Amino acid sequence: MDALPHREADATGQLAALEAAIARDLALIAYPEPLWVPGRRTAAGEPILDVLVVGAGQGGLVTLFALMRERVTNVLAIDRKPEGAEGPWRDFARMVTLRSWKTVTGPDLDIPSLTFQSWFEAQWGADAFAALGKIPKGLWADYLAWYRRILALPVRNGVALTALTPSADGLVATVVEDGVARHLVARKVVLATGIETPGRWWMPDFIKALPAHLRAHTGDAIDFARLDGKHVAVLGAGASAFDNAATALEAGARVTLCCRRPELQRIQPYKQISHAGFFRGFPGLPDAQRWRWMNHLLSVREAFPRETWERTTRHAGFTLRTGTPWLGARAAGSGVEIDTPSGPLAADFVIAGTGFQMDVAAHPALVPHAHLVATWGDRYIPAEAERNERLSRYPYLTPGFALTEKLPGTAPWLADVHLFSFGATVSFGPSGSSINAMKFAAPRLAEALAADLFTADAEAHYQALLAYDTPEFPLPSD
Repeated sequence: MDALPHREADATGQLAALEAAIARDLALIAYPEPLWVPGRRTAAGEPILDVLVVGAGQGGLVTLFALMRERVTNVLAIDRKPEGAEGPWRDFARMVTLRSWKTVTGPDLDIPSLTFQSWFEAQWGADAFAALGKIPKGLWADYLAWYRRILALPVRNGVALTALTPSADGLVATVVEDGVARHLVARKVVLATGIETPGRWWMPDFIKALPAHLRAHTGDAIDFARLDGKHVAVLGAGASAFDNAATALEAGARVTLCCRRPELQRIQPYKQISHAGFFRGFPGLPDAQRWRWMNHLLSVREAFPRETWERTTRHAGFTLRTGTPWLGARAAGSGVEIDTPSGPLAADFVIAGTGFQMDVAAHPALVPHAHLVATWGDRYIPAEAERNERLSRYPYLTPGFALTEKLPGTAPWLADVHLFSFGATVSFGPSGSSINAMKFAAPRLAEALAADLFTADAEAHYQALLAYDTPEFPLPSD
């Protein structure tokens, strides 16, 4: 289906009926109902959040919902972007549709009335959903905005985290809002920032050295309109490289896409592990097995879907050159000259679809603490045949997604910083930034947070148990 049909005549009424059904569903599964986390205040009398979630994209929102299901409600998510712009969907995600199939569930946490399908069918009908291939990315963003509204999730936009500092009261988060720095204190902090934390978009040094107006990474903001009539060279063979090539072609550019591999990756290995056994069992495997799995998966990379291939190759101005690594590049005239094994390649603009480099020190809040954080390279030494420097830079996480100390006793407060992002991949497989794994990963995170909060307050809970004196029934003398 190329375009959505008109909304059903009574779409507003049907959506309202769905929202009423959601309210009833949530009431039916409210057990156990009591709010159980004791409130805390700083020495100065300021309230302390139980959990501060950084990022209000799909990972941050589902974290809030999962916590509220555990009756942990003194929570807040912050996001540096304006409302409606969270996550990649209206930013650097340049695909037309999600890469996941339309029936994949996640944020709903197994509540049928809260699924994307229920939301879609309330407005466009069951026949339209049946005709839908994959979910248009803009519709997914609209669904997440509705999900946030209908669940009344506590989010503040336009707030950026700049520092995290341990204190006697908890973790002090320095945030900037409207240009003004202020502090939030939280017992737990969850970094739910998708693929962007902790790390940076990476490109070869010779591309990075080019003048900024001649090059970009697929993760950058790109003015594609100005590429009309230009020759654009794209480096990379992954989905993002092809999505950006397609966007440039649709803007009127000619595109030459080069990759070093002799053949494109056409097999999607993640389809083989998209089952409950993997999502539930992988986090408990020994380090050697987890490393072996992730070394394979992250080395073969993901295949892009057929829709991406067809979107790109239908343009006469598209050229694919496999087995063509870039060996160097320089500004030449008004464009770029690129060195390849088969000779120079001239282009007006270059786009690097060269992926992401994990680096704990890349997030400003973690910069002063990066040397304290354990990575997989600190915890596990693989056999020579499985050495992979790229994997060794991933943070080594606890079963509850928390950072760990490189040296025991040097930074115990790191146990209160949880990473629900792409940085959790080597420890947990697809998790914090994966729609497919969300229904398994988010409850695991919320359960770990709830358990930690209870353990920290165990004595207070015990005293509350001793003091509990509400009789179940009256005596005649009452």
